[in-house]
Amino acid sequence: MTSAYDLYQQGRSHLRDGMPAQATVALEKAKRLEPEKASIREALGIAYFRIRRWAEAEAEFRKVLDLAPADDYAHYALGRALRNQGRHDEAATHLKLARSLRPRPQGAPGRDDQGSRSATTDA
Repeated sequence: MTSAYDLYQQGRSHLRDGMPAQATVALEKAKRLEPEKASIREALGIAYFRIRRWAEAEAEFRKVLDLAPADDYAHYALGRALRNQGRHDEAATHLKLARSLRPRPQGAPGRDDQGSRSATTDA
């Protein structure tokens, strides 16, 4: 039996390689093994986001926030998923929370304009 960690790493590799649909297969299996693991749920949300499955991405980012309410990236990604579903007011709330949870000094380097953590996490 493959471990949740191995499946997670396989999913991340697929994301890095630009294969989000393939990533969902491994990450869904990992989620079944470790449903309370925020890193797996975040990666799965990113994969869903990249294949435009907005409602599924929303559900994963909401679960990340259940597990880690102050996760600025999860608020940001949830906001984008909501915005893509036309739920602009709700999206704005999460985008504002993301900004407030991750303040940065003016002019300091930070996330790129898409708010990505790395090549594997750009929801």
